[in-house]
Amino acid sequence: MPTTITHAVIGAAWAKLFPKQTASWRIYLGSIICSVLADADVIAFSLGIPYGHVLGHRGLSHSIFFALILSFVVVFCLFSKLKLFSGTWWAFVCFFFIVGASHGILDALTNGGLGIAFFAPFDNTRYFFPWTPLPVSSIGLSVMAIRWKLRVLLYEIIHIWLPISMILMTVHIAGCAFKRKT
Repeated sequence: MPTTITHAVIGAAWAKLFPKQTASWRIYLGSIICSVLADADVIAFSLGIPYGHVLGHRGLSHSIFFALILSFVVVFCLFSKLKLFSGTWWAFVCFFFIVGASHGILDALTNGGLGIAFFAPFDNTRYFFPWTPLPVSSIGLSVMAIRWKLRVLLYEIIHIWLPISMILMTVHIAGCAFKRKT
């Protein structure tokens, strides 16, 4: 898995795509929750649940189904004043679904672990993408694990954070140029 920090950065980057007047702390909070929560499944290790189990790491909580359910919960909790099933309500559900699903997608680009159970709970088959350029982050807190996490984080800063920053700057600059022309 990429580091939890990188998943949170991805969530904040998704939220940053909202126009300044629309973006709120709720959008940022929901985006970070949806992008990070899947890794709460590491608690399964302390409960004796095996890695490859549907409730194990990178199982159900990394699935498309989980991302969908989570998006409904986040919109229900953080945007309770929105009219249920309105166009705006569905737009938020879709947005948070994409943000939540991005967690499993990013993890499927890593070079370690058993893969991602994208279709759990209906199918526990684990998948990676054919191209896995991201080094997997360790789960433990030993000195060796922390050193490895720092190396992975540096890699992620260079290969994920910087490109996302450039994309966001480009979108921002393009948006400013568009506003001036209209």
